[in-house]
Amino acid sequence: MLLTGFSTFLMLLYVAMLVLAVVALIMAAMAREDAYRAADKQKKSFWLLILGIAVAVNVLSLYMSVLFLQIAGVVASIVFLVDVRPALRAVSGGGGRRGGSSSDGPYGPYNGGR
Repeated sequence: MLLTGFSTFLMLLYVAMLVLAVVALIMAAMAREDAYRAADKQKKSFWLLILGIAVAVNVLSLYMSVLFLQIAGVVASIVFLVDVRPALRAVSGGGGRRGGSSSDGPYGPYNGGR
């Protein structure tokens, strides 16, 4: 019974690592190439290759144990999501609205000259 529970836990962990790598790969593919250059990060093709390998290793791990490569893939996915993606969003203007109104200008709210 304990072995079955541990096996289930490991399968959920493998699926979580696969989902993390797939999400990072999709986000890397959606970003523009010039945003990578503007953020002074590696090229888009570099991140697509690294994250694609991470996804492939995670899919392969369902059939054989390649834990070391899975850990490297998780590290690459986390680095992309924590370091590269925020830099890409900052240079491409995708930071989102953090409060304020839709009529706010660069120096405060626009009140129509009143």
